[in-house]
Amino acid sequence: MTRVLSGAVLVLLAVALVWFAPPLLFLVAAEALVTLAVIEYLAIVNAHDVRVPGAAGVAAALVSLTFSQTLLARTIPPDVVLLSVTMALLAMVLPLWRGGKDALTLAGASVLPILYIGLPIGTLIAVRETRGPQALFLLMLTVMVSDSAQYYTGRLFGRRPLAPAISPKKTIEGAAGGFVFGTALLAILGNWWLPAVPIAFRVALGLVVVALGIAGDLFESMLKRSAGVKDSGGLIPGHGGVLDRIDALLFTAPIYYVVLKYV
Repeated sequence: MTRVLSGAVLVLLAVALVWFAPPLLFLVAAEALVTLAVIEYLAIVNAHDVRVPGAAGVAAALVSLTFSQTLLARTIPPDVVLLSVTMALLAMVLPLWRGGKDALTLAGASVLPILYIGLPIGTLIAVRETRGPQALFLLMLTVMVSDSAQYYTGRLFGRRPLAPAISPKKTIEGAAGGFVFGTALLAILGNWWLPAVPIAFRVALGLVVVALGIAGDLFESMLKRSAGVKDSGGLIPGHGGVLDRIDALLFTAPIYYVVLKYV
């Protein structure tokens, strides 16, 4: 019951923010999401006995801000901020290294939040501003429906493991259910929420979104399993942490944004 109630609250909050929040409030909510997600990411990194610069959270938040098409992006080119923050983070790694064989691990873990968390959430803001709340909600709903379909299809028909080393409970049959229901939803609702996109292209986009959502879920599971933790956090009762709820979106949002803007 706790999982159901907290899930319902999350859905209502997402609907309210996506459809009704003014741009500034939506931006603030996105920055809060980035901050919480990076804090959870740093906890996973710390479980590996790797100590990255604490400024990584701030850097990820800044990058998401620059790619939101608002405020800072109108005065400073996003690539300038992206390059500056990345180089600054790498410079901060230097005094943290103690001469072991973990230099690459330390450097990679320090800058990963920029690519893994900051940029994807920034593209969510960009989709909302350039294509409207309906396009963003279509992506979120596709991911949610696909995730639910994977779970229930897997429980009913799952036999063959999809990625046993990463997530033993995920099955090929469950993934197939996610592809069917997630792609169908994007293709059908896209008739109203993405009317300029042809049906064949919506189907292709749906397949890509579902595939990347599965990859995003598995990627976060890989990070947690390697660190020996079950959930990224305990902020959301019955659902774990923020990263546990947005892992699929982090992989789908950038491609969705690029496709809608350039393709």
